Parts: sequence; C-alpha cells; structure tokens
Amino acid sequence: MSGLLALLDDVAAIAKVAAASVDDIAGAAAKAGAKAAGVVIDDAAVTPKYVHGFEAKRELPIIRKIALGSLKNKLVLLLPAALLLSNFAPWAITPLLALGGGYLCFEGAEKVFHILFPHGDAEVEEDFDTKEPGHLEEEKVAGAIKTDFILSAEIMTIALAAIPESNFWMEAVTLAIVGIVITVGVYGSVALIVKMDDIGLHLAAKARLAATRALGRGLVLAMPKVMAFLSTVGTAAMLWVGGSIVIHGLEENGFGWLGHHIHDWAAAIGHAVPEGLTGIVEWLAKAGMDGLFGLAMGMLLIPVATRVIGPLLARVTGKSAAH
Repeated sequence: MSGLLALLDDVAAIAKVAAASVDDIAGAAAKAGAKAAGVVIDDAAVTPKYVHGFEAKRELPIIRKIALGSLKNKLVLLLPAALLLSNFAPWAITPLLALGGGYLCFEGAEKVFHILFPHGDAEVEEDFDTKEPGHLEEEKVAGAIKTDFILSAEIMTIALAAIPESNFWMEAVTLAIVGIVITVGVYGSVALIVKMDDIGLHLAAKARLAATRALGRGLVLAMPKVMAFLSTVGTAAMLWVGGSIVIHGLEENGFGWLGHHIHDWAAAIGHAVPEGLTGIVEWLAKAGMDGLFGLAMGMLLIPVATRVIGPLLARVTGKSAAH
C-alpha cells in the first residue's frame, strides 16, 4: 500500500511539472507572438493582393495554398534553422535580426517611395500579363510564399529571441506553437477579409430585412477603404518593427546613443500629458520615432538594394535585375 501511495505521489509530482511546463510554453509562445505582432500585421496586410483579379471561387483555394506554403516555411525550413542557431550560434541571432530589420525598413520605405513617386514597371506588368489563369495563379502563389518566407523568418527569429533561456524541446514546441497560431490567425483573417465583399453582396441581394441588406451594401462599399487602411497599417508596422529591431541591435553592440535618446524623448512626451494617458502616449511616441528611423534607413537602403545588391544578384543568378 505504501508503495502504491509513493507511486501516486510521484505521478502527481510529474503531473505538476508537466503542467508547469505547459504554462511556461504557453507564456513563452504568447510573449514571442506579441513581439512579432508588427510583422504579423504586415503579413496580413500584404497577402490579400495575391488574390486580386481572380474569380471569387479561386480566392479561398489560393489562400489555402499560400497558408500551407507558409506552414512549410515556418515548421520545415525555419524552425530547425532557428534551433540550430539558438544552440550552436546564438551570437548570430542579433545580427540576423538586424539584417531582417533592415529588410523590413527597405520594404516599408519602398512602399512609401512608390506612393510619393508612382511609376509603372513595364517588365513586371508584362510578367503578370499572362493568358492562362492557371499559370498566373501558380506565379502569384509562388510569389506570395517567397514573400512569406522573408516575413516568417523575421517572425521566427523575433520569437526565438523573445523565448526565455530554456531547453531544446521547450524552444522547439514554443516556436512550433507560434508558427502554427500565427499562420492560422493571419490566413484565417485574410480569408475573411477577401470574402467580406462577397458576403456583403449576398446580404445585399438575398437578405430579408432592409437593415441586413443595408449592412451588405455597407460592407461592399467599405472593403476598398478597409484594404487601403490595412495596407497603410502594414507599411507603418513594417517601418516601426524594422526600425526598432535595428535600434535594439545597435544597443546590443554598444551603440546605444540613439536608443537611449528615443527612450528619453518618448518619456518626456509621455509626462507632458495627463497621467492616465502617459503609458499609451509614451508608447506611441517611441513607436513613431522608431518608425521614422526605419523610414530614413529604408530610404537610404533603396539605392543600395536597387543599384548594388539587385544587379549583383542578377549577375549571380543569370536573371535580369527587374525580375
């Protein structure tokens, strides 16, 4: 009897440890996911453009293909690479984060540049001017998965950096949870967004109540504005996250002047408003300054990317720089 009681006591102890581990993993996953929120917003804002121009019946299958490609990016390619870095080259995480942050600054600044100085690219338009919808769909899906790979790499690296020091398996499970939850959340939201106008059309045509039909018409009219808003939010999030990552990387390498000044300026702005608003105003001020830094850095990177890196890659791959 005493042996049985001892066994039950051991089982209870193991259960407590397991429960604590689950709590630790959930907490780490939530923290890591929150750190990657800016990139997630951009991912959600970027994806709907890849189904633009297709028949309504092809929208969800295209999103499903991109989502499956995103899961493969995160779980099959990036998760093992992140774990290898964490366990064998942890010193490389900060430089890789900074590199990814620079890429986000470049992407965000390029979008702003194209808004300020719109110009068409005939070769790019010609690439997508195909007579076969099936071929166009394959091109769009492949392009979306490539873009997702960059954003997913940044998400997984940010998540890895946010996980408290732990063992190999906790890091693996946490990253897997982050990857799955973010992918489901992003592409579930994208599916809802791209079908919202169809839902509105259905309500406007088939609903029995006048109020419901009016709601449907409102959805149809609102969706272009919602998409434009999401694009703006995505660009702002890109610049904010990219700028903050680069500033943090500078601090980690002993160049903390800019980061300290931004912190002090944001604190001063926060203390200039009523006490109840201090926290949110300080956060907004810091995010705004990080974003302005990201925009400035991205603008500087545009000629580097287009005139140096692009032609160099074109020479290595044998493809034209426009592609």
